[in-house]
Amino acid sequence: MAVTVVTSAVQRRTVATLFTTQSLFSAATIAAFTLTSIVAADLSGQDSLAGVPATVLMLGRAAAAYPIGALMDRSGRRAGFTIGFAAAIAGLFLSALAIDWGSFLFFCAGSVLIGVGRSASEQSRFAAAEVFPQNQRARIMGILVFAGTVGSVGGPLLVIPATRLAESFSLTADAGPYLLGTGLMAVALLVVFALLRPDPKTIGALLESTERAAHPNRESRPARSLGQIFSQKQVQVALAAMVIGQLVMTLLMVITPLHMRHNDHTTGAISGVIMAHTMGMFGLSALTGWLIDRLGRGPMIVLGALVLVVSALLAPLSNGVPLLATSLFLLGLGWNFCFIAGSSLLSDALESHERGRVQGASEAMVALASGAGSLGTGGVFALGGMAAVAAVGLAFSLALIGWAYWMGRRERTAVIQETAD
Repeated sequence: MAVTVVTSAVQRRTVATLFTTQSLFSAATIAAFTLTSIVAADLSGQDSLAGVPATVLMLGRAAAAYPIGALMDRSGRRAGFTIGFAAAIAGLFLSALAIDWGSFLFFCAGSVLIGVGRSASEQSRFAAAEVFPQNQRARIMGILVFAGTVGSVGGPLLVIPATRLAESFSLTADAGPYLLGTGLMAVALLVVFALLRPDPKTIGALLESTERAAHPNRESRPARSLGQIFSQKQVQVALAAMVIGQLVMTLLMVITPLHMRHNDHTTGAISGVIMAHTMGMFGLSALTGWLIDRLGRGPMIVLGALVLVVSALLAPLSNGVPLLATSLFLLGLGWNFCFIAGSSLLSDALESHERGRVQGASEAMVALASGAGSLGTGGVFALGGMAAVAAVGLAFSLALIGWAYWMGRRERTAVIQETAD
């Protein structure tokens, strides 16, 4: 479909399409993830291997992020989403078969393919934002991140009905969420393939050409290498916000259920704390985007890091549920500020033809940070308990504040010198 004018109808349809597919993807994968560690322990026969599928999922996500991003730059965003969602469908279906076969190896292979799909899904916020002018992108990214709320609430609610459905077909009960996830992902693939037209890449390029026509002094940049792009101060701050925010969030979030179990909390209490964390991560995303567009990307990154600092300080102070729930809510909220503001800042720094591969590379870094947090937090907890984990999170949060402030000061100095010249 040729596009000559970016209408509000096209923008709304693009956001609605991507919000729908992101909600479906989130519900499908969270429903499956609810049982992943239990299934892994059963299939392998060893509790020590319960975290392996989640780790290989992260590796699949990290490995596929850049290639899918490059595909999106070359063939359009719809092509990348289609390939990624097809991989997720294959992964969820293979995981269901592996449970019925009793194969831990095939279950891990399915997790890798789900990770490939995750690497495509994480680009949804960028694709939705690029069909809007720069001063509205953070708000749109916030709306797309809010789609995670649908999955965080709906996914777990689907687990019991899905297991019963699998049993009614004489299948292993635990395969049910994976089969249901396969169906949800198939719907997501059909929606994105049929309705994501015109392609967001085409719309983004048209917006850029319109902005250049309105500002003739704005230079068109030639294609740049990743090294050139990542040398930009703006890009470095954006990456630091997303990577450090993800690392701190994972460090504290992953270990909190174990910390609570050691202090004799019930499963219901643990679920309540994690729910508070999830609400912090996703529940206020639309408001976050609105604030970022009005207050600026840099100030919201610093504010997000400050919220992470408060969360890290509160976490080891008490074993009581109210304080832990408050700490985990703030942890999710600080991540939310850093993630959306960092994503917006990164998008602002890129041309339309650069976004796919650079955003893909950034997603790989975020995935690796998540994996590092998941793998490292247990060892830190074993050495010094919750206080040690919180201290590591505090150090990284303070480092992000210092980095953002220093880079902002350098940027202001450069602008002053340029004005004086």
